[in-house]
Amino acid sequence: MAVFIPMGHAARRRANAYCVMPQAHCVAENDLTWLPFAAVMFALTLLSLLPLALALPSPRATVDTSAHCGQWDTVSASPYSLLLDQWGASGATSGSQCAHITNLSGDTIAWQTNWTWTGGSGVKSFSNIQLDDGINQQLSAISSMPTTWDWSQSSSGTVVADVAYDLFTANTAGGANVNEIMVWLANFNAGPISAQYSAQGQPVPVASDISIAGHTWNLYSGSNGANNVFSFLPTSGTVTSFSGDLFGFFEYLIEHEGVSSSQFLVTAQAGTEATSGTATLTTSAYSLVIN
Repeated sequence: MAVFIPMGHAARRRANAYCVMPQAHCVAENDLTWLPFAAVMFALTLLSLLPLALALPSPRATVDTSAHCGQWDTVSASPYSLLLDQWGASGATSGSQCAHITNLSGDTIAWQTNWTWTGGSGVKSFSNIQLDDGINQQLSAISSMPTTWDWSQSSSGTVVADVAYDLFTANTAGGANVNEIMVWLANFNAGPISAQYSAQGQPVPVASDISIAGHTWNLYSGSNGANNVFSFLPTSGTVTSFSGDLFGFFEYLIEHEGVSSSQFLVTAQAGTEATSGTATLTTSAYSLVIN
């Protein structure tokens, strides 16, 4: 058997074998000089497949969809984390809370939490989804924070809770909280921190009828003893489907309330502050991106 090779091939080590073609154009079966040529062709074939390999998306790790009920349980689901955050549970006479992720697709996550708390007038927990990507940027470096949040809540009896975004700024990246910015989408018999209250004990807003992200809000301001708290509450009803630019709230505070654009966004969460009652919060779709 003979193998054809091009004219001008490098000098060959020949064996004693019959060749029916002119000797300058063929080599014997046991002539190994064709190997460099075959190796080059094989390498070129691999290189031609490289763009296809690079185009394949990296496999996403399997998301943990099991229920978690520990006081400080955290479940990673990049670019988010699910936090149980039952920071005030010791103030309850009894109660518990569990949460789990139901789906993650790209930047959109779905999750659910169910809780029962009795006793005590303070907040028991803030189970939430925390954004981990893009945090610790200076406000002046952020151009937008597009977000969507579709949710529903079922409950029994009287519930005291809110459903809200909870964001913190600091003077340095990863530093101590200076300002807390809350955007409430629902108020279930709760109330925002305020520096001033009416004779009837109702919080008094520092600004009213503010138009941001397609809705109208009242702004409340006060201190929780550790940092300033700015709370935006919808002027009417409950917002169960929110879509807009969350950075609009920061822009308002920078322009009207003296928040410095040199501060850093150190935390971005969304969840429910639960005080008492029994409820299940179901988020069918949530996303937040920092640009």
